[in-house]
Amino acid sequence: MAAFLKVTDLTIGFNAPEPIIDAVNFSLNKGETLAIVGESGSGKTLSCRAILGILPQTAQIRSGQIMFNHLDQQIDLLKLSERCLRSIRGNSISMIFQEPMRSLSPLHKVGHQVAEVLELHLDWSKRKIKQAVLAKFERVGFPDPERAYRAYPFEMSGGMLQRAMIAMAMIAKPDLLIADEPTTALDVTTQAQVLGLIKDLQSETGMAVILVTHDLGVVANMADHVVVMNKGRVMERGEAKLVLGAPAHPYTQKLFAAAPTIPETSEFVPPPPHDDLILDMQDISKTYQARSASALQPAVIIKAVCDVNLKLARGKTFAVVGESGSGKSTCARIALGAELPNIGGRVLFKSQTDKTPIEVQALTHAERVGFQKQAQMVFQDPFSSLSPRMQIIDTLTEPLDIHGIGTKSERNDRALEMLEQVGLNGSMLRRYPHAFSGGQRQRLSIARALTLNPKLLVCDEPTSALDVSVQDQILDLLEEIRDARNLSYLFISHDLAVVSRIADEVAVMRRGRIVEQAPPCTLFANPKHPYTQALIAAQPEPDIHRTIDLNLVSLGAGSSTSWAEEFRFEDKNIPPLMELEPGHMVRCHG
Repeated sequence: MAAFLKVTDLTIGFNAPEPIIDAVNFSLNKGETLAIVGESGSGKTLSCRAILGILPQTAQIRSGQIMFNHLDQQIDLLKLSERCLRSIRGNSISMIFQEPMRSLSPLHKVGHQVAEVLELHLDWSKRKIKQAVLAKFERVGFPDPERAYRAYPFEMSGGMLQRAMIAMAMIAKPDLLIADEPTTALDVTTQAQVLGLIKDLQSETGMAVILVTHDLGVVANMADHVVVMNKGRVMERGEAKLVLGAPAHPYTQKLFAAAPTIPETSEFVPPPPHDDLILDMQDISKTYQARSASALQPAVIIKAVCDVNLKLARGKTFAVVGESGSGKSTCARIALGAELPNIGGRVLFKSQTDKTPIEVQALTHAERVGFQKQAQMVFQDPFSSLSPRMQIIDTLTEPLDIHGIGTKSERNDRALEMLEQVGLNGSMLRRYPHAFSGGQRQRLSIARALTLNPKLLVCDEPTSALDVSVQDQILDLLEEIRDARNLSYLFISHDLAVVSRIADEVAVMRRGRIVEQAPPCTLFANPKHPYTQALIAAQPEPDIHRTIDLNLVSLGAGSSTSWAEEFRFEDKNIPPLMELEPGHMVRCHG
């Protein structure tokens, strides 16, 4: 019996004689999941785009076949006309793209963009289509599907946009789903639920899945077969239990060695002392008003952050973890003065031990300029945060130019110094951002943040979009710079394995509130709150014998009414943060 999808000797090149994809082979049966694993630039995504016929215009398919079983007929997708491919895309074959902000139109509401798939391929009424979209939004984890349906892409977080992309790809129940890093921007609980959703749809419809990922934990939980790629070539392929259980190729072994995991330890480590604080956030709350469904209804009040207290010791790393929409990034913006807290909240920043702390929320414009020299940010998406029209030398010297620091020659020297400090060489100064890989762009973002020699660095998901080996390098770099410069980090993340490695203290946030706080060794060895337990249970590990417990994840990440009584949130009866052991705070009723 012929395979449902079979790729044979696929070779793709551009203008150079050397191919980018060289003789790639893999096959997939109905109902199976094939994981394609590799670092950035290995050719994973390009191989999958060839299946849908959405390669760049300059790409040349030099050889190969892509045979697909469509309506019980074997067809070569590479020989189909554009018109025939359009009838297959989104209906028989769907794709979840990695970068949702660039894949969704900023001019149209999210719900309408998802509904368009059904409008193009099915003869349904508008009411039935909307009901189907709302039902799918609920399944992919939107807390308010109706609000998500009405929202524009710029009104949603990266994690929420990725959920919308997953809904769009799965709404028509395709025969083949190509998922390109589908859970990269998602927190671990939502990731676990989405992976469970994909498995459910597979069992219901017999859908085949190609999973493009760098997360070996996701592979262990999802894949039947694995293909490992590097520099456009297949390094290793086979059944998941064989490849993950006993990787044979040195490249596969290297990927496993770089994969972060939560350490198993019960050793008690006290939290860092709070006698020399660089940042002290006191009674921080933040409320927004969102537009309602109609002009006749009152504005919707959104409590993004509620009564958060956070103390960052000098030279240490304080990590804030939680799901998308929990208030992590809002706390980061308030810490930098980019957002003002509600009245009563205070953000105290002390640049040096012997200095008087300043109140960030009360700074004048002139005072804020001085504060910004001391506190900088590394953003989640380095591609969006770097101007595509500026050479790297101009990107790195711009902060110095804005603050009037040094001559032009001194600024250029500083840019070269920063570039070398993050592991890049001076020959790259005249390049543009598009000429760099994702890991290199993140290094450039770190270099720019360090140009002004700050004391505090706020890192907002700095490694979430990176493959495991590059992520390992970036974490090494951040630790090295922190120790060399006595920097302090406020580290925002949803990856507990990353947090367990770099943080001195961790706060777990859920719906605007800190629900548990402790040093990482205490938190991961003895989690008390149901939500913290769900986060740890949802963390995928590169071990086929330790799959995600979806029942535990659903319990902790679900409604608080399902939690044990001492943790439950009921109306205005919010339990306080209580110290259960030294340095271990849990939100519970005594």
